[in-house]
Amino acid sequence: MGVKRPTVADVAQRAGTSTAVVSYVLNDGPRPVSNILRARVTRAIEELDYRPNRRAQALRRQRRWRQIGLLVPDLTLPLFGEFVGSVERQARAQYHLTMIGNTGYDPERELEFVSAFAEAGIDGLVVVGASNAAETAALCAQARIPLVWMHNVRGDVDAPIVRVDHEQAGEIATRHLVETHRCRDIAFVGGFTEADVHHGDRETVEQRYRGATAVDGAGITHIHSDLTADGAYAAVREFLNSRSTPPEGVVVATYGQTAATTRAVADHGLRIGDDVKIVAFDGGQAKYGQFDTTSAQQPVDSIAQHALERLMATTASSSDSRRTRPELWEPFLHVGNTCGC
Repeated sequence: MGVKRPTVADVAQRAGTSTAVVSYVLNDGPRPVSNILRARVTRAIEELDYRPNRRAQALRRQRRWRQIGLLVPDLTLPLFGEFVGSVERQARAQYHLTMIGNTGYDPERELEFVSAFAEAGIDGLVVVGASNAAETAALCAQARIPLVWMHNVRGDVDAPIVRVDHEQAGEIATRHLVETHRCRDIAFVGGFTEADVHHGDRETVEQRYRGATAVDGAGITHIHSDLTADGAYAAVREFLNSRSTPPEGVVVATYGQTAATTRAVADHGLRIGDDVKIVAFDGGQAKYGQFDTTSAQQPVDSIAQHALERLMATTASSSDSRRTRPELWEPFLHVGNTCGC
């Protein structure tokens, strides 16, 4: 059986004063307390081992800081780390604390975080790369938590997604190989079917693949793989071993597969940028390695700012975020040395 925690009334009785005076001592105001009376209250607090209920206090007082939840699928990937850093920094500037959950592309874990965040009393939720969008949306609606989606979602939701135009990203990556380097034989690395990928950002890969195949003059061979580094390395090595000549160019669908693909090409005895030209996506912080990867990148700070503005406007007005549709953000091409430029 639990032991009853001492209350403010118990402290007041031990100190021989009122609960209001105890409250003034605990909160350092709003009214002054004499040194003698303050000492009696402090002694009573120590003798009873009284501890204030901070959660109850937070519910009673007007808060300066609000809380938002942020769910991301994989904190180990640099892109999602950039999103987390940008959201947290911009939210903090507006007195919003950020609670972060790493879902691992696990639908059940995503729902666990949403439930836990709701119990903690968050004022809004940002979900990056949702893997259980429909049920997450239903939970937030039930708890009356404003919700904003970023990057991509798995499942249908009747709400806008704040994201870069992934099809355009696939197009500009491929177009650079076709128009600048005259590549016609191009391999695209990355799977997007359920058979290829169980956990992973397959929706984004599919959109980028559509953009790549829309480029005139690009002969695209699809190298199916899961979205892990090991899977990409094995798939690319098998592909290269099956051909008498390598492809002129390679488009790698995700940042997480880029280093493995580059290594597989180099291990085959091919020169990066000369024998095979490689273009990938994201990876804005990776330009100081052996290779500075040519890549289609996202304006991370702008996307995060737009998502937060949408969330906070919804929080302030309690309006439905479905009433307006966001524009898709344009990617830009970072030219490194993996394409031979």
